[in-house]
Amino acid sequence: MASTYTPLGVELQATGENAGTWGTKTNTNLQIIEQISGGYTTQAVSDSGDTTLSVSDGSTGATLSHRVIEFTGSLTGSRNVTIPLDVQNFYFLKNATSGSQNVVFKYATGTGTSATVANGKTVIAYAKADDGTNPNISTISLASDLVDDTTPQLGGNLDTNSFMIDFDDAHGIRDENGAEQLIFETTSSAVNHIDITNAATGSGAQIGSVGDDSNINLRLRSKGTGLLEVMGDTNPGSIQLNCEANSHGIKLTGPAHSAGQSYELKFPTGNVTADRFLKVASVTGSGATGVGQLSFAEVSGGTSWQSVKTSGFTAVAGEGYFIDTTSGAIEMDLPAGSIGDEISFIDYAGTFDSNALTIDQNGSEKIAGSTDPLVVSTERAANTLVYVDGTQGWLLKNN
Repeated sequence: MASTYTPLGVELQATGENAGTWGTKTNTNLQIIEQISGGYTTQAVSDSGDTTLSVSDGSTGATLSHRVIEFTGSLTGSRNVTIPLDVQNFYFLKNATSGSQNVVFKYATGTGTSATVANGKTVIAYAKADDGTNPNISTISLASDLVDDTTPQLGGNLDTNSFMIDFDDAHGIRDENGAEQLIFETTSSAVNHIDITNAATGSGAQIGSVGDDSNINLRLRSKGTGLLEVMGDTNPGSIQLNCEANSHGIKLTGPAHSAGQSYELKFPTGNVTADRFLKVASVTGSGATGVGQLSFAEVSGGTSWQSVKTSGFTAVAGEGYFIDTTSGAIEMDLPAGSIGDEISFIDYAGTFDSNALTIDQNGSEKIAGSTDPLVVSTERAANTLVYVDGTQGWLLKNN
């Protein structure tokens, strides 16, 4: 009875056959099995058609009789590498061809599944020989780096093992729906960064600036007309400004929900001045959504007296003026008024009776309900104007 052969070329000798050559054939079989177990070979892939792999019975060196096959060659398109229908084995297949093309590992005929090996990648291909007409080949991709896996998933918590996670500029973390949740932006030669610290019961979590510099600001930025909001929970939102030891602090707290307030306060545009207080100088809009412009004003009962005026000028709310009309009449122009604004004046030289003081309104504002200027011609006159509203305008306090 003659020898038979396996699909990968191992010779199955019949009883009593091959006297005198039995040992040589057995050694060849063992070499084939060794190659199948862990052998490596290269296979040039044709760029002009399919590359057909076959097995030489009873001989070593066949491509299919190696565990690891590296495909080589220069390709201009995806190319097929075919195998006989009866081959049943698994292979490590590496596409080392040039030209950035796929290599498709498939059975010679039939409509079974095949293994596509992308350029530069390695897969495990299991040739099943599970159907005499349409056998299938299954694959397992081998990722040499996470970049090779476009949908990686963790089976547990990621432990960085005392290392860092590097993010490219303007990249970061997305949520389960693929929307951006946290984006990191880089600065060239950065030495300062954000530190986030969790907290035990009774303490608050912390976001801080740390780094090489001794003094580092913590900057928060909104977009466009967006706001920096301090949200409330069971109580209104608050900001606390602590001492350097963080053992004392003062709070700024928003009104309760029941107050229904959403007004805005804008800080003064002028320079800081000693012995003044903040007051609402003007309001845009009204009610709960009004916008109040703050200004620095004199403490109630106090007037900021100015040096003697000898020529025309524009008055400022909260100031008092010694006015000398010895050389001629003087005009004092009033500013735009806000309720409670006060302006005081005194006849410095007792000459108002001969050279009067004329007080002129700002635009269409009124004095004592009139749009006419106020002429003061009484010797040694002294008085204070107080602004009340658009109907009466400025009223004489000591009239």
